[in-house]
Amino acid sequence: MQYKAVYFIGIGGIGMSAIARYYLQRGLAVAGYDKTPTPLTRELEEEGASIHYQDDVALIPDAFRDKTSTLVVFTPAVPADHSELQYFQTHQFDIQKRAQVLGTLTHTHRGLCVAGTHGKTTTSSMAAHILHQSHVGCNAFLGGITKNYGTNYILEPNSDYIVIEADEFDRSFHWLAPYATVITATDPDHLDIYGTEQAYLESFRHYTELIQPNGFLILHTGLKMQPNPSESVTTYTYSREAGDFHAKNLHIGNGEIRFDLVSPIANINDILLGVPVGVNIENGIAAMALAQIAGATPDEIRQAMASFSGVDRRFDFHVKNERKAYLSDYAHHPEEIRQSIASIREVYPGKRIVGIFQPHLYTRTRDFYKEFASALSQLDEVILTEIYPAREQPIPGITSQLIIDNLQPGVQSKLIKKADVLDVVRQTPFDVLITLGAGDLDNYAAEIAKIVNSL
Repeated sequence: MQYKAVYFIGIGGIGMSAIARYYLQRGLAVAGYDKTPTPLTRELEEEGASIHYQDDVALIPDAFRDKTSTLVVFTPAVPADHSELQYFQTHQFDIQKRAQVLGTLTHTHRGLCVAGTHGKTTTSSMAAHILHQSHVGCNAFLGGITKNYGTNYILEPNSDYIVIEADEFDRSFHWLAPYATVITATDPDHLDIYGTEQAYLESFRHYTELIQPNGFLILHTGLKMQPNPSESVTTYTYSREAGDFHAKNLHIGNGEIRFDLVSPIANINDILLGVPVGVNIENGIAAMALAQIAGATPDEIRQAMASFSGVDRRFDFHVKNERKAYLSDYAHHPEEIRQSIASIREVYPGKRIVGIFQPHLYTRTRDFYKEFASALSQLDEVILTEIYPAREQPIPGITSQLIIDNLQPGVQSKLIKKADVLDVVRQTPFDVLITLGAGDLDNYAAEIAKIVNSL
């Protein structure tokens, strides 16, 4: 069916907004609902989308009430009793999840997909940057705002490749048909959806069956998941030689990270990481593997890796001077937090590092509070806010205090209200401050940066 209009329920989401931009650039009418206005929704409105912020059927524009010409796209985070969603269901519109739309695009393009518990956004953004800067080109739907482009979306109509962040939440990535995919990690998450670690791992195994014939699967070494593809299976790793793609001759110092890429396609010497943190070595290896499969040359890859500026809220420095540093990171899973803090320790050895963490979801806190405590115990001081609920209702007995109670002995800690975060930053001694989490704590980043610069 040829649609003339697309209506988004949850248009301000990072993944949804990328698809909205895709349709806007293709000349379709775009409108939608979101809970609150944000810089991203304001940008979409400036680009031509009509957006409102009340769940009210009367606010749906007339041009989007014809089911023969309107596609409705919704995010799984929208509750089932959402009145606008129910309106479109009752009137039998074609309603698709965001992942279904992306899946359709993987049938018309060569999908280069990045799946995994963590590392997806940075790895896919790196791969998209490499290909966009190369002769290959690409389209891209990313889970974060890239600093190189100020957007989560790249459109190159003449390119056959499309880079997609393959989200395992709600089994969304099962709609995809990748030409090549990376799986970065399979640490259990979203147990409110999957129930057990075994079901989570099985979901990834099924995902590997969806790779197109003669496609490519690139696995991080050491994953518990067993793939079941008939495709080429290669592995990647950091500096151990266990992976088909790996780093060699690694040099960290003077604010730089350099290494050589050992690859079954073509080795690349003297790669400079544009964002020099340890976790980006593995992210970069995976991204370069995808770029090599797509045909980017060693020189193109080397130049793009050096010019990659990072992604908002992914190891995102707001202040970096000889006295203090402040950065924010989207890390919201225990292993992500562990890697993030380890990378900071690597860059700032011997410094007093303080973290402010806003737990994301009651169920995730319930399932992993001991693991969160273990990871956060690497900090010199841990400051926790109340849990960010997102789509969930409170669970009796599940609070941030559970994490504090399980920190290792000797780790300083305090539980605060989110509204008090600015005062706490003023009063807390630190050399390096990091705010962690996938909630709305980042809304304070600009004010925190002003305070840190004034200290």
